[in-house]
This record gives sequence, C-alpha cells and structure tokens, in this order.
Amino acid sequence: MSQKFVADVGGTNIRVARVTESGVADIKKYMCNDFASIDLAIGQYFSDMAQHTFTQGCIAIACPVLGDQVEMTNHSWAFSQNALRTQLKLDALFVINDFTAVAHSLPVLGKEQVVQIGEGIAKENGNIAVFGPGTGLGVEHITMTSSGWQTLDGEGGHVDFAPVDETDVVVWRHLQNTLGRASAEEVMSGRGLHNIYTALATDANAPVTFTEPAQITEAALNGTCKIAEATLTQFCRIMGSFAGNLALNMATTGGIFIGGGIANRFPEFIQNSDFRARFEAKGQMKHYVKDIPTYLIAEPDHGLLGAAAYLNQNTAS
Repeated sequence: MSQKFVADVGGTNIRVARVTESGVADIKKYMCNDFASIDLAIGQYFSDMAQHTFTQGCIAIACPVLGDQVEMTNHSWAFSQNALRTQLKLDALFVINDFTAVAHSLPVLGKEQVVQIGEGIAKENGNIAVFGPGTGLGVEHITMTSSGWQTLDGEGGHVDFAPVDETDVVVWRHLQNTLGRASAEEVMSGRGLHNIYTALATDANAPVTFTEPAQITEAALNGTCKIAEATLTQFCRIMGSFAGNLALNMATTGGIFIGGGIANRFPEFIQNSDFRARFEAKGQMKHYVKDIPTYLIAEPDHGLLGAAAYLNQNTAS
C-alpha cells in the first residue's frame, strides 16, 4: 500500500516519518552532514522502511521556500523541488518553510501536547498565531479558509521592540546604542537573552560574566545570579507583551502558541512569571485579549505533525 512521508529539516539533522491516520510513526533522525544531498538522506529512510512504498511527501525546511529552487540557509543542501520529486519517484511532493509546518501543527495538537499559561478558551477554527524564540525569532499566523487552514507568512520577528516598563527601556536603549535598532528578535532569541543580560548588568555596573544564553538560563533557574534571574524574568515579560500584540493584530481567538527551542527549557518559570499579566496588559483593550488562551508547545514532534497536516490537507488519502 502506498504511503505518505514527512521530513523536518534543520541545519544539523533531518527527521523523517511515516504519516498515519492518527499522526506520524517510524520517526528516524539522520545527520545532514552524513549525506551529500537531501535526496540521499530521504532515500536512506526509504531504504530503512523498505516494507513501505512512499508516493507522496512533504518536507518542512529551515529556509525560505520561494520557488522551485530551494537553498538551505544553514547548510549546503540545495535542490529543485521538481527534480527531487522525480528522483524520489513521487506522485506529489510539497516543500514548505519549517514555521509553516509549525503553524499547521497547532490545530491538531491535543491538550496533552501543550501547556496552557493562564486563562482563556480557544474558539474552534479561530485565528491562531505562533512565535518561536530560538536562534532567531519565527512568527507565523494561520487562519481557516473555505479550502482549509492557510498560513499568512511574514517576518514578524523583525518588527520593532516596543518597551513597556522602565526595565524594557534600559534594554531598548542598550540595543539602540549597540546595534542602531531594537527589534523583537534582538530580545526574544538566544542572543536576545544575552542582550537583555548585558543591558541589565551594564546598567547595574556589574560584570558581564556569562557569554552563552544557556549559562544565563541555568544561573537564573538555580538562583545563583540575581541579574540572570532578572534577565529571565524580563524575557518572559517581553514575550507576554509580544504575544498580546499578536493577539491584537489578528484577533487570535484560536490561541497564541510559543514554540522554538528556548521557552521549553523553563516552562514552570514562565507559568510563574508575569507573562500572562503582560499579555493582558493592553489598557482599554484588555477585554479583547483576556479570553484568548496562550500555550507553550510541549510536543517535540510538532514540526512533523504540521507537515503531515499540510500534506493531508493538500492530497487525497
């Protein structure tokens, strides 16, 4: 029987899975550097799963997908979508941005796959937004249309950082002085954590001890550095304000989700932070956002699930 496959491709590894009625199965991870090209990596999965014949697939990849030719940002792989479909002997192949896949996972995630932060109840088929602090800051919206879920692409991670309190102003001023512009990505990413920490340490005339975001997070969670604690506290506040802005922009009655590789390292800290208070702190528009739920994505395979949802929406069973 013919099968569908999905792949989630980053700069370091590629994860491939078989699509099932309930999601994905037979997930295998390969190192990108072990293969000269993407067709060889996926071909290895086909070989490892020789009991199945794959005829349709969807690849979620960490780079812009603007036409037939795809070139990875953080790896040497480059390919033609049409040529790859032919090489893999597929009837249908879709290649989408990795955050497009993340967005398509959101409507299919169950309660056990997310952690809700604060109150709020999602409306069925309501607009949804997701942002993911990681190496950078990805942002995506998804809306229900007559032909199914449709993502609304953009570069929301590069909007201006809008200070809300005096500590934000300290961070904003530091970024203006050092970079010439304060963007959301410069406060909500790995280097964003370090930027906040450096700004607060400099403002307190304290030494800038830590050089890596992981060091800051560890010191904050262990309670061994007050400035690191203040950094993580402000990071959560800034995320809350940003999430509230996304809710206002798109009437995200289906919820706001946090993805990326950073926030999942301290879910309890976020739960106990001012994230939700800052989310709702929209003055006369508080009533507009207070019933909108906010979630942390806890499902590690959400990229593959989103690629599967996209594939199923765009192909016959």
